[in-house]
Amino acid sequence: MASNVNPTVRRRRLGQELRRLRELKGMTAEEVADKLLVSQSKISRLENGRRSISQRDVRDLCGVYEVEDHRVVESLMQMAKDSRQQGWWHAFGDIPYSVYIGLETDAASLRVYEPQVVPGLLQTHAYAEALIAGALPETATTDIEKRVQVRMRRQERINSGEAPLRLWAVLDEAALRRVVGDRQLMIEQLEHLVEMSHEPHVTVQVMPFTMGAHPGVNGQYAILEFPDAADSSVVYIEGVTSDLYLEKANDVQKYSVMYEHLRAQALNVDQTRQFISEAAKAYAREQA
Repeated sequence: MASNVNPTVRRRRLGQELRRLRELKGMTAEEVADKLLVSQSKISRLENGRRSISQRDVRDLCGVYEVEDHRVVESLMQMAKDSRQQGWWHAFGDIPYSVYIGLETDAASLRVYEPQVVPGLLQTHAYAEALIAGALPETATTDIEKRVQVRMRRQERINSGEAPLRLWAVLDEAALRRVVGDRQLMIEQLEHLVEMSHEPHVTVQVMPFTMGAHPGVNGQYAILEFPDAADSSVVYIEGVTSDLYLEKANDVQKYSVMYEHLRAQALNVDQTRQFISEAAKAYAREQA
């Protein structure tokens, strides 16, 4: 298997196949856990791809599901082996949102709504550094720089010549008005936003304060879609101590509909560029 296999996506595919085999057998996760003398939560984590899975786990599960085709068992065990490879982000050590990075790395498109800050994929190095330092005041300087490096590395997906990530970002006006760092830093960040919005695969829209209540008032979320039809879309909601991943078709559909309303109510692309440029000019006047 090639070294660029994405372990996160591979675990998801393996988990989906193991869930399919369990359902074909007509067993619940609790019944499987009882047979293997493990916790039900372990079976659930294996099936949703949130936990690394060993070849022994696969062998034991295939035994419970009475999979007789040796080719199927060998294929699943190879997937388990591939899923234990390390992605590029593992070189940076313990990254709290590594599951999300793995999904983002393999995604074909990303729709994100940010109510407070500029989305990570559109941040400048200086903005990212000031933002992380402010949001995590007890974090060591070395750890802040590591997180910034990871964020800059993630942005390579947008600039990829082969298959750039299709990014659609809706920002609340608050993300433009919140002074992260200083005003000069904000001017550079807003100019970068306008520049990135001219990329054919990047769309940026602003939700102005004047719009009032809208479908995004409940907070940030992102919808990831993948090039392989076998990989279901994922809704990602970032948390302080843990993140939430929604994969059920009904959940994804609800968030997708909500995002369509956001896009319809936000300023269009040209209006957004003008709005961001005016905000940058306002910072320049304040600075003068």
